[in-house]
Amino acid sequence: MSVYVDDMVAPFGNMLMCHMWADTDEELLAMADKIGVQRKWIQGHQELSFGKHRNASWVHFDIAKSKRALAVKLGAIETDRFGPLEHTARLAIASGNPERVVYGHKRLAMVEEARDRRAAA
Repeated sequence: MSVYVDDMVAPFGNMLMCHMWADTDEELLAMADKIGVQRKWIQGHQELSFGKHRNASWVHFDIAKSKRALAVKLGAIETDRFGPLEHTARLAIASGNPERVVYGHKRLAMVEEARDRRAAA
């Protein structure tokens, strides 16, 4: 089981943000607590998220780069910008729903192609 952070950079006010997610909600919340991110900012969680954040396509936090560095120091695994897509594809495959499994495999293929293109550039 693991916590992950990507290398995406999105400006938000005077901060630069990225994503943090985990294999389980418990791991994600524990890391948020350790790095000082308030639980109320979780996105995609049907019970803990609020407003428009409840509709995120996957459970994660947007975190500042300073919090990312702390999460890595505490054991989070660094991924590229395709990490969240890979994660959600694996969740779809693990669901066992035949349509979701097909969707997940297509997404994994897209991630692999994108990484190959990026490496070739």
